Amino acid sequence: MSLADELLADLEEGTEDVGQDDGENVAEVADVEDVVMEPEIQATRVTSVAKLRDSQELAEIMNNIKKYSSQSKMEGAGPVEANPEYRLIVDANNMTVEIDNEINVIHKFVRDLYSKRFPELESLVQTPMEYISTVKELGNNILEMSKNNEVLQEILTSATIMVVSVTASTTQGSVLSTEEFATVMEACDMAIDLHKCKVNIFEYVESRMSFISPNLSIIVGASVAAKLMGVAGGLTNLSKMPSCNILVLGSQKKTLSGFSTTAILPHTGFIYYSEIVQKTPPDLRRKAARLVSSKCTLAARVDSFHESLDGNVGDTLLAEIEQKLDKMTEPPPVKFVKPLPAPIDPGRKKRGGRRARKMKERLGLTEMRKQTNRMNFGEIEEDAYQDDLGFSLGSLGKSASGKIRGPPVDAKTKARISKTLQQKLSKQSNTVWGGSTTVKKQVAGTASSVAFTPLQGLEIVNPQAGFNVLFVCRVWRSLTHKRDLMYCLSAGFGDR
Repeated sequence: MSLADELLADLEEGTEDVGQDDGENVAEVADVEDVVMEPEIQATRVTSVAKLRDSQELAEIMNNIKKYSSQSKMEGAGPVEANPEYRLIVDANNMTVEIDNEINVIHKFVRDLYSKRFPELESLVQTPMEYISTVKELGNNILEMSKNNEVLQEILTSATIMVVSVTASTTQGSVLSTEEFATVMEACDMAIDLHKCKVNIFEYVESRMSFISPNLSIIVGASVAAKLMGVAGGLTNLSKMPSCNILVLGSQKKTLSGFSTTAILPHTGFIYYSEIVQKTPPDLRRKAARLVSSKCTLAARVDSFHESLDGNVGDTLLAEIEQKLDKMTEPPPVKFVKPLPAPIDPGRKKRGGRRARKMKERLGLTEMRKQTNRMNFGEIEEDAYQDDLGFSLGSLGKSASGKIRGPPVDAKTKARISKTLQQKLSKQSNTVWGGSTTVKKQVAGTASSVAFTPLQGLEIVNPQAGFNVLFVCRVWRSLTHKRDLMYCLSAGFGDR
């Protein structure tokens, strides 16, 4: 059976099963039709979705904060965990987390209602509190309130205000009704009240951080330490967290659809925006944040065991952080060009003595060479050869008497030949060419005394002779200068 046949068979089996269950399905549909659909209930007031502001728990915490704020320091003996003020600080920190969640809920509620009036504002202002404060300030008349508004300048930057005002003039939104506008304003007031409660809680916790966690406050400051404790849920929970988790406490991922994510800094929380990290160069802030988070973990563990109440450990950790940051920010050492060391040249053995001295004298400059190298000042030199311009004989053969007198010959620089060479030369000069044989003189077998010349045809010559008369004649004809002729005669051409 092929694959297509199997698929057709499975399809037929499925249709048979559907036909058998038709009665049951019809009964179920009938039951569904009998059910009456209830209308969807939409929240018309913000109190139906946000109830934290009017809760008794928040009211008790704020009353206790007012009560303990009047005291200069924490009172009570025994461990810090048993102190009722420490319990209040932990509860207040936990309340800040709930306040943030409540503000996000109110932000969504306001955004859904106000999008009817200004739908583009959501993409221009991202943070919840900035959006809520902007909505409260703009109100229903967005075009007039977005221009020359001093309160709005405290909330948004000048560039954002410009974009908001331009977009408000071209928006497609419609004016809100009186009931809708009142609901939006009520929600904005609730969010602003919750934000004020959060600020009061942080100010109170900061004032008590020097007693609860003195070492952690020394490193990152009381404000950042309070925020870390609030998000972590207390000092004990903070001391149990690793440094990699403390690093990302307070990080928020703000992404907008259609916008680039290159400007978003991931894993940047309270520690990244602390003062000690922001003082470092931008390219080293991530490394500095990791360093600070690791030291904060150690300081939180010391504070959780209530050791070093005077902050000595915090000062030591802060000094280590500053030392490492200075090491990271210092410029690299200048690379100097390293000179080569002096070569190790051992002294060489030089031959000395009478024999070496005689050799130096024999190979030294002769008197003729000295005369040739010597030049007289202010005299026009005559070229020795017409072909080589600039070559002269120096002061050789020049004297005031007008006669040529050769330089004195030094016996030390006289050319010498060995005795063996002298014997060979004497034998060659005393040899009689007529009485020699080819065997004795090792003459080649092809040598002949008959030569063919272009002038006389056949000629009888001596093959042993170095030069013949014909060669001398040819040389004589090629001479063009008397000086060259004298050179040839002095070289011995005339004798041959």
